[in-house]
Amino acid sequence: MDMEYLRELLNNVKNGSVSVDDALKDLKKLPFEDIGFAKIDHHRNIRNGFPEVIYSEGKTIEQIKEIVKKLIEKNNNIMATRADKKVYEGIKEIVGDAVYYEAARIVVVKRREILKSKKTIAVVSAGTSDIPVAEEAAVTCEVMGNVVERVYDVGVAGIHRLFAKSDVIMKANVLVVVAGMEGALASVVSGLVDRPVIAVPTSVGYGASFRGLSALLTMLNSCATGIGVVNIDNGFGAGYLAALINR
Repeated sequence: MDMEYLRELLNNVKNGSVSVDDALKDLKKLPFEDIGFAKIDHHRNIRNGFPEVIYSEGKTIEQIKEIVKKLIEKNNNIMATRADKKVYEGIKEIVGDAVYYEAARIVVVKRREILKSKKTIAVVSAGTSDIPVAEEAAVTCEVMGNVVERVYDVGVAGIHRLFAKSDVIMKANVLVVVAGMEGALASVVSGLVDRPVIAVPTSVGYGASFRGLSALLTMLNSCATGIGVVNIDNGFGAGYLAALINR
């Protein structure tokens, strides 16, 4: 449920095509609908400008399908993160035009157009192994109506690869930098640009990387200015934040 839906509902009440009682039934479900195992936040689109997102890990396929059924009733755009093919197949049973972004592990159902921003978000990854998290960020940005430039496999072990893409990096309005191992790429990028950099540590690396803790601490301790850091492997959080900044 968003502003457009509410406006349409109120206009229908005004012109008599929807009764006051029927409208009240709809409005009763604001701000959330309790379906037992989940409380679906139909009001989030009005508050935050984007519907509730389904985090798929830890949920059964049947739970996810029930949540999708309720969200689609309100003509919502739907995004399910950390989704495998079984989740996608389950959602597709409910909504035939669901799209699966396998690298990002995201399922998207598009019901409403989102106003596109002309400003660019650059998603930069240090290594190829960081791409799944980078894609989670990139697809999130795109679903929220942003133009995304991908700059992948440009880590500090071959810094010339990053400099070869300096034109893309310099023109971006916001940058998401995804890196595992020692996580140094975010500091390098932030030292080159005058725009906000959202750093995403990944769990990629050998033993002493401590499944992303090393990269997280490097990013938090960066001497470069203009960096904000999200949690380990949190591509979705970084993409959402980048979209809000870009808006």
